[in-house]
Amino acid sequence: MNMKQLRSIQKWIDKYETLATAVGDLEVLLEFQKAGEATTEEVDALHETIETLFEDLEFKNMLSDEGDSLSAVLQITAGAGGTESCDWAQMLMRMYLMWSEKNGYKVRELNHQPGDVAGIKTVTLEIEGEFAFGWLKGENGVHRLVRISPFDSNAKRHTSFASVYVYPLVDESIEIVVNPADISWETMRASGAGGQNVNKVETAVRLRHQPTGIMIENSETRSQLENKNKAMQLLKSQLYEIELQKKMAARDAIEADKMKIEWGSQIRNYVMHPYKLVKDVRSQTETADVESVMNGQIDAFLKGYLMLMGQKKDDE
Repeated sequence: MNMKQLRSIQKWIDKYETLATAVGDLEVLLEFQKAGEATTEEVDALHETIETLFEDLEFKNMLSDEGDSLSAVLQITAGAGGTESCDWAQMLMRMYLMWSEKNGYKVRELNHQPGDVAGIKTVTLEIEGEFAFGWLKGENGVHRLVRISPFDSNAKRHTSFASVYVYPLVDESIEIVVNPADISWETMRASGAGGQNVNKVETAVRLRHQPTGIMIENSETRSQLENKNKAMQLLKSQLYEIELQKKMAARDAIEADKMKIEWGSQIRNYVMHPYKLVKDVRSQTETADVESVMNGQIDAFLKGYLMLMGQKKDDE
């Protein structure tokens, strides 16, 4: 057992001991209340604290699947629709960046392809921190936006789509073997904002895994070797996620089998006109506070999905 696993177990123990201590304190406080030495308000306040501690511990149990404790890689891809969808993909990226910041996760941009006019065609983010994948795994799928387009001079309502793909980032505790004969490499010039090496030196890399059809692009650094090493880590991470999905039989294993980015396949709707509503079509979690959601307040949706999956497990 490595140090990371030991720290994770210790956190479980600490949470349990905190809850057990609070329950003991409540028993003592109830005796004080009977003797007239504690108020009802004090008892209610401690009871609420215990409920919160218990719910946190119960919810942490829903992040106990294999891979849940790992960091995450999150890829956002604009759907058909040109500038509209590219802008929506960038709005989603901002949402996840703000959520990550609020939760103390470190984020690195591994690949970025800007839109022709605005926004992004695709972006890949590494979200580093414990349980990042467990929290975000339910974000896999198509996200649909309905709004008055800022790019339409006629102020017409537009519907845009973007897909989100999340997979766990393997670490040194997980061994994935890749046959060198199964992969091929391409190098290319990095795209993006200025810089001495941009568009001059072929530091960006594209890795193809022939058996699965997985393609990884990475342009994180100006070092081709470092980019190759990161691309290989991302490939191993996707292969690991495929193995997880085979075990869980929860969804198709390979990215190419995902639903098209179009009508009827979305997991969540974000409506900004004619009314305001964000609703997850799986858990039925919803809110009219669209602005807060776009500012990274998505915990209710993440928890809603995890609670739904937890209930399905209990029913099996």
